[in-house]
Amino acid sequence: MSQTVQQMLAGVGGILAGLALAATALWRQRQALRAARYDATHDEVTGLPNRRMFLDRLRAALDDDTAVGVVLLDLNRFKTVNDTLGHEVGNDLLHQIGRRLAGLTAPVRAVARLSGDEFALLVHGDRDDTEAAAHAAWQVIAAAPIRVVNATLPVTASVGHTHNRYPDTSIRRLLTEADSAMYEAKAGGTRVREYLPHRTPTVRSRDRQRH
Repeated sequence: MSQTVQQMLAGVGGILAGLALAATALWRQRQALRAARYDATHDEVTGLPNRRMFLDRLRAALDDDTAVGVVLLDLNRFKTVNDTLGHEVGNDLLHQIGRRLAGLTAPVRAVARLSGDEFALLVHGDRDDTEAAAHAAWQVIAAAPIRVVNATLPVTASVGHTHNRYPDTSIRRLLTEADSAMYEAKAGGTRVREYLPHRTPTVRSRDRQRH
């Protein structure tokens, strides 16, 4: 093989190697971008959609004039678990609760962890659909104790729900109503409460956290 041919082959090899490196760098960049997008819209502990994604999906449903319901639930005595068994066990508990809720089927269209031990369901449907989803969420959580490190914990939740009963209902209104119903369930020791304008006092989240 002549020296000229060898030089040409070496040049081609160098080009191919450069292209391979560029392709690898591009693949890694795309993977990093996907990971960043996922992290921005999902909860680190449970892998569920986070508040940002939940609000985006709720906004999209309202913009499409879809009949929607919102279910909020708060785990009972979760702070005691964190204080006595530690945050690692608490995170394990949250992860397992998230897996149970993620198994809920239609009319539940999204399950999210909003913050702390508070989860949310987006329901596509009317009042009856939302109420059914709320009870299903309570039941799937309380169905069986959850096994964590060195302990088996019975878990229950306080659940509140509402639906867009009025035209042009805002996201803020739905969340406030569901939050108020959830607080009423927790304060009254009941499992599930629906927001009813004539009965349920409106309670802001920061007011609820004082109790």
